[in-house]
Amino acid sequence: MTEDIKVVATNRKAGFEYFLLDKIEAGIALQGSEIKSIRAGQISIQESYVEIENGEQAFLVEAHIAPYEQANRFNHDPRRKRRLLLHKKEIRKLWDQVRIKGMTIVPTRVYLKNGRAKVEIALAKGKKAYDKRASIAKRDEARSAERETRVR
Repeated sequence: MTEDIKVVATNRKAGFEYFLLDKIEAGIALQGSEIKSIRAGQISIQESYVEIENGEQAFLVEAHIAPYEQANRFNHDPRRKRRLLLHKKEIRKLWDQVRIKGMTIVPTRVYLKNGRAKVEIALAKGKKAYDKRASIAKRDEARSAERETRVR
């Protein structure tokens, strides 16, 4: 069975703001017109995060899925909380980690896998300002080295 994966949205800011530790794939419980908007690429996860309620359910919060034009009155709220489809064991594991100070759960990308919308979430630890400066310097160094090899 081949896996057909089409990446719809990525959260590049997450890799800059956080150390991404453990990545997990989760399904998203969507309403009718939301999947059509996602297939059209009308989703933004830049400001979103994952919230765990009572250690039992995980929700994707502040993700923006644009209203689908042809759905008119059956459209959805663009910023509603969306339930993530995870096993209880996975939710408990994430909940135990999040209770540690400085840990959070952020979505890194949204993709379509065999026609179903999936979100890759990562357990993350916030970076300090000096960590961000180090990653900027590393990125600039790699860019200049690549530029040097291209010139020759």
